[in-house]
Formats: sequence, structure tokens, C-alpha cells
Amino acid sequence: MGRVIAAGVALGLCAVLLGSPPAVADSGGLDLAVTFDDRPITNATVVIDPAKQLELTVTATNSGGTAVKVRSVRVSGVALALTFFAYDTTAPFEVPAHSRVTRTFVLDMADLSGQAIGLLPSTVELLDGRRGTLGEATTVADIRGSFWSVYGAFGLTMLVLTVLAWLTALLALARHRLPANRWRRGLRFLPAGFGTGLVAVVSLSVLRLVPPEPAIEIPVVLGAAVIAFLLGYLTPHPAPGPAGDETVRFPDSTKEFNR
Repeated sequence: MGRVIAAGVALGLCAVLLGSPPAVADSGGLDLAVTFDDRPITNATVVIDPAKQLELTVTATNSGGTAVKVRSVRVSGVALALTFFAYDTTAPFEVPAHSRVTRTFVLDMADLSGQAIGLLPSTVELLDGRRGTLGEATTVADIRGSFWSVYGAFGLTMLVLTVLAWLTALLALARHRLPANRWRRGLRFLPAGFGTGLVAVVSLSVLRLVPPEPAIEIPVVLGAAVIAFLLGYLTPHPAPGPAGDETVRFPDSTKEFNR
């Protein structure tokens, strides 16, 4: 059971540390100005209600000397290096050299209710024919989705695994079954620490207090892991049995006694 719990928590940690960056176009770059329902998204938290259609306006500025062809626009939300929602709209257009083009899209976000909830770092991207990013604008979206969405269920799963990890480690401590080596005792508590950090990050996001941005989520997860490791490292040495208390069994007898 302990190994299963540790594996589940480790998967969450790998998502934080090993998330792959988005693809970037080989040539051609666009500067974007984006509004959601006529509200600029730069340096702002925008509310996305899945029950309502979203009017997305993108103004792309091409400062280069060649025209840039756009194939589609993507709106996505990421937490813990995992993409919890992504909407692609195919709408080919071209931005001439040293020009500016504005396009407006109406997005049906009804499915978002079952995908995310709370504060999520979000990105609006213009993609080329090879799905490379031509330009992007970032914001924090306040998703008014369901608690039982994919993101909410992810947080609940991490909570259950973390509670089990702590119970497993503390029961081993209470029964004096932790390893004698301090480093191994610290490693026994490590999955519980990682899980605690992940649960804290998701909880702050769902409660709309702090978005799970890398500058926040990585220190929180690693800090919780270090604290849990130190707790395990500093736990008392497993107590040996009473001195001289030894059970003797004779091969030809079912009786046993202490000497």
C-alpha cells in the first residue's frame, strides 16, 4: 500500500517538475493584445463562466518584414504543468508585414464546467499550420466550473493519497517499524510531504486565493517535502524489544517459553 501511495504522489510531483514547454514557431512572431468580453486580460484576473459564451478579441501586430499566416487560436489553462482545458478554433488569416489585424471569435465554453474550477494560469495563443506558437498572451482565469470537474477531482485524489501517506508513515512510527537509518526514515515521510504541497497548491487555487503559477507551486511543493523529510529524519530511533526477552522453540515440541 505504501508503495502505491508513494507512486501516486510521485506522479503529481513529476507533473510539476517535468512539464514540457509549448512548441514555438520557427519563424515569424506576433505581439498580441487580447480581450475577453471587451475586458483586457493583461495583468488582470478574468472571469470565465461556462454557462455563457465568451467573446474573444485578438489584435495581432506583425513587426517583421514578412507576412505571418495564422491557422488557429487556442485558449488553454494549466496548473502543476498539466493542461486542464484547451479550446482550439480554426480561423485562418494573415497578418501582413508591419501591420496589425484584429479578429473576434465567439467561444462556447459549456464543457469547461466539467474540466476546471478556481484560479488557473491561462494562455491565448495564435498557432501556425504546424501547431507552433506565433504569439501568445497570458492571464489568470477565474473558472466558475464544478467542484467535481477534472481539476477538482485531481485535487481530491491527491488529498486522499496524502492522508494515506501520512497515516502509513505515522503508524510505522507508532509501531516502531521505521528503518533504523535516519535517511531512510526521512525518505519514508517524503511522499507525504510532496502530497501536502500539491494539495496546498490546488486548494489555494480552488478557493480562489492564489493561482498555481510556477513561482508559487514549486517552492510550496518542495518546501513541504523538505519539512516532511526533516520530520522523518528527526524521528526517534525505533525502540528495540526488552533486553533478554527472547522466545525459544524446540524442534520436537509445540511448547515455547521465554528465557
